[in-house]
Amino acid sequence: MKIAVTGASGLIGTALVPALEARGHGIVRAVRASQGGPDRVRWDPERGALDAEALAGVDAAVNLAGEPIGKRRWTARQKARILNSRERGTVTLARNLAALSPRPRVLINASAMGFYGDRGDDVLTEAAPSGSGFLASVCRRWEAATAPASDADIRVVHLRTGLVLHPSGGLLKRVLLPFRAGLGGRLGTGQQWMSWVTLADHIGAMLHLLEDDDAHGAFNVATANPVRNVNFTRTLAHVLRRPAIIPIPKALIAVPFGRELANDLLASIRIVPERLERAGYRFASPELEPALRALLER
Repeated sequence: MKIAVTGASGLIGTALVPALEARGHGIVRAVRASQGGPDRVRWDPERGALDAEALAGVDAAVNLAGEPIGKRRWTARQKARILNSRERGTVTLARNLAALSPRPRVLINASAMGFYGDRGDDVLTEAAPSGSGFLASVCRRWEAATAPASDADIRVVHLRTGLVLHPSGGLLKRVLLPFRAGLGGRLGTGQQWMSWVTLADHIGAMLHLLEDDDAHGAFNVATANPVRNVNFTRTLAHVLRRPAIIPIPKALIAVPFGRELANDLLASIRIVPERLERAGYRFASPELEPALRALLER
């Protein structure tokens, strides 16, 4: 297949593209205007600009683009960037895909477990309603922005992704330095649920859903074994053979990030991959400790 990919330079995109190429697929990267070149589509997701002619002949699209959630404090301007980079970019891509002839068969669209909001101990399948808060609102609008594609009978899949674990990026990269120095500890009360997936399993799930013609709608992309933050902390410290006895209170987290972002960083979201497992995907790393050992003891 010929597959268009947005967000190809991010943590997930840099792993997805070679995995697709290894399966014989051709890749067209959607990039900023200053990065044009062969097999690239120029676009500006926040302005809704896209070189639609370069999409001709694509069989599928994977949309991973979006301003990083925890890059900086959530000022009004930053929150607008987070939303617009997702909503406007997705609408622009979906409209252009819908206008192609022939149309691509499938659009795989990123979303996040933030769709559900802070839900305490509730076990959340894909049937659970959306929650409250900024991130839940962003995810609802992000998913809704694919409507031009689904209205054109393009199969649309929403990836409600948990915390993606890999030492080269995301949460794990952030916490490795303090944990290796023996300065790790639980965040806040430590009782909040963390839904997680290894980068390799995330890519595996995406490939599975890309190739499954019956897969459509929302899929929770996280293992069936979420853990409380205190257990994640203990397990990571055990794997690194370091103590983890310095808790980080919520008030301290709010200093660099602000109160609203701190609340979302400490949200308890306990998702399970009911539809993904029913679709036949089997996780290579379903348990946390073996997963962390495989990632960190190479």
